[in-house]
Amino acid sequence: MKRPLASVVLATSALLLSGAALPGRTAPAPHGTNILLMGTDGRDTITAAEKREFHAGGFACDCTDVLMVVHVSARRDRVSVVALPRDSYADIPPHRDDATGAKRPARPSKINGAYAEGGPRLTVATVESMTGMDFDHYLQVDFRRFIDAVNEVGGVEVCTARPLRDPATRLDLLPGRHRLGGGQALQYVRSRKVDRAADLGRIQRQQRFLVQALRGLQGKHLLTDPVAAAGLVRTLLGSGHVDQGFGARDLMELAAALHKVPARNTEFATVPVAGFNPTRPDIGSTLAWDRRKADAMFTKLREDRPLLKAGAHPKPYDPPRMTRSVTVRGSAFACD
Repeated sequence: MKRPLASVVLATSALLLSGAALPGRTAPAPHGTNILLMGTDGRDTITAAEKREFHAGGFACDCTDVLMVVHVSARRDRVSVVALPRDSYADIPPHRDDATGAKRPARPSKINGAYAEGGPRLTVATVESMTGMDFDHYLQVDFRRFIDAVNEVGGVEVCTARPLRDPATRLDLLPGRHRLGGGQALQYVRSRKVDRAADLGRIQRQQRFLVQALRGLQGKHLLTDPVAAAGLVRTLLGSGHVDQGFGARDLMELAAALHKVPARNTEFATVPVAGFNPTRPDIGSTLAWDRRKADAMFTKLREDRPLLKAGAHPKPYDPPRMTRSVTVRGSAFACD
């Protein structure tokens, strides 16, 4: 596992091309490939002017605003994406502090706090303990990488049936289609005050964005163009990334395979939520997963089975509802 992100297929596609491999692990071929996508709130790499223009200032908690489990089937013909809300209750497993070497016991937290305490590796360990899944790779994307990646592919088209306005990010989109450059795209995937759905609404917009990003990459044949794919990979990973985890030939073969995955063979979900836990003074208000439904969902991913039955085409709630999680095909999020 390795490295950060702020939404799903622009990153998922390039992520699968370049995701860092966890030390000592290889992809479990019979059961597909698992990747943890992390979008951090790191904003120190964008300029003061960008912060003002795209309303991306404020306090960074050094945590993961976005966590998505990405499962690629063993046959490379299906991609399943499950979002984990940042305020989910989590038990951070015992670990050793990287800075001091001291052993730290398990403790309760919000799931996004694992990154602040132990970076991507502790985040992976936390999600593994909550899902029962083993991750082969991870990718982390901060504000800079996200903006630059979107700009590199010429922007991403999104569509909305209703006005989207957020007083915090200043997102302001009328109904219809919009091609968003990197900064506007960041506003789109960060907005959580558009409606009362808060973080769940933001997750749905992030997944809509990923579907459209993948369609754009496929339409421009960027996943099968070695030069373009390599450039996007470098942008997403940044100059500090050293361990690719894949050989060049493997990366290109995987990119070519993903190029062939249609939106109807992608699945998007948010982990089922039962409601809020009682507020605790040490960690505040947290979301409680519906353990029965969540376990069933992650069991399917572990066994490389689709989340949806063949022929099923459920429609998403817009805005989404907290305790009425709906898994949809990517085609349900695609612009007509």
